[in-house]
Amino acid sequence: MKTDQELISEVKEGHRAAFSELVCRHQKTMLRLALRVTRDLPQAEDVVQESFLKAYQKLDLFEGRSSFRSWLYQITLNSARNRLRSAGRESLGLEHHELAVPDQAESGLMQSDLRKFIGAQVELLPERQKMALTMRIFDDLSFREIAEIMGCPYDTAKANYRHGLMKLKDRILKEDAAQPQTGWETYLMEAD
Repeated sequence: MKTDQELISEVKEGHRAAFSELVCRHQKTMLRLALRVTRDLPQAEDVVQESFLKAYQKLDLFEGRSSFRSWLYQITLNSARNRLRSAGRESLGLEHHELAVPDQAESGLMQSDLRKFIGAQVELLPERQKMALTMRIFDDLSFREIAEIMGCPYDTAKANYRHGLMKLKDRILKEDAAQPQTGWETYLMEAD
């Protein structure tokens, strides 16, 4: 399997099929990102298509100082935000992000409630912590890539992630303590 850099070199030499391979390799990740930002599948698909078109048109400007994925992620994030600004709303939501759901119906309902609760708690985080957390957990980006995308030092990206995770944990524990004994802890004990 060729690396992204090898495929980019081929595209720059005029081999368009190499860009198709880059699209296939990264389209799911970019669609998840665009969907989290826009919260609308048709808009997210448009954002991804627009982002790949921009990346293709600007590929000569890609110098390889960062990974292609980071560069494309930044293009997609900016495109999604621009689309929301033009629509008059901006968010980096997680409500529609699907987590694995157990087969049993009762556990499925509890999982759905937990997913909604966690999504709502993530939405309450400061923007930079929310971004670092979602990029690390849902997109499996490295802290180096997150720092490049956020335009901050590596340690700052890592600190935003850590602080966001700690705030999220504190909020979940506070909610857990406020629930009757048949609440979240029962589900979590069953999951162990």
